[in-house]
Amino acid sequence: MTATLTQTKPEQEHFEMSSNRERQDILDQLLKPEVQESLTALVDQLPKLTELLNVLNKSYDFAQSVATDDVLKNDTVGAIKEIVDPVKNSVKSIAATAIEAKDRAEESHEVIGLFGLLKMIKDPQAQKLFRFITAYLEISSERSNQK
Repeated sequence: MTATLTQTKPEQEHFEMSSNRERQDILDQLLKPEVQESLTALVDQLPKLTELLNVLNKSYDFAQSVATDDVLKNDTVGAIKEIVDPVKNSVKSIAATAIEAKDRAEESHEVIGLFGLLKMIKDPQAQKLFRFITAYLEISSERSNQK
């Protein structure tokens, strides 16, 4: 209030004129038909906007609580590790077996003949492999026929 009293007369007049000009500009804007239509549409949509804001606020609060909840973070990391660790161990085992089989195959100069193949066909591991290959080829054929 003291600032208003200490202003000089020309400053006060200038302030009042610019304030009046701003009010007139706002009124001119509000009198435009397109602005009135927009305001009417906005007022009509206010209940929906309020509902949307409530949902956004709840979503934000939930996301904030999840982001700051250390127990939830630790549980999530633990659950992911429980899922990933067995897969990781299986992949390591398969990779180690494949590398060892490759090394053995490279070292061996054994010639496998027809009787050797017939003997291998009786091997239980070979039977599992043949069943897998057969199933894989059947599924692959079914999928290519569907396309």
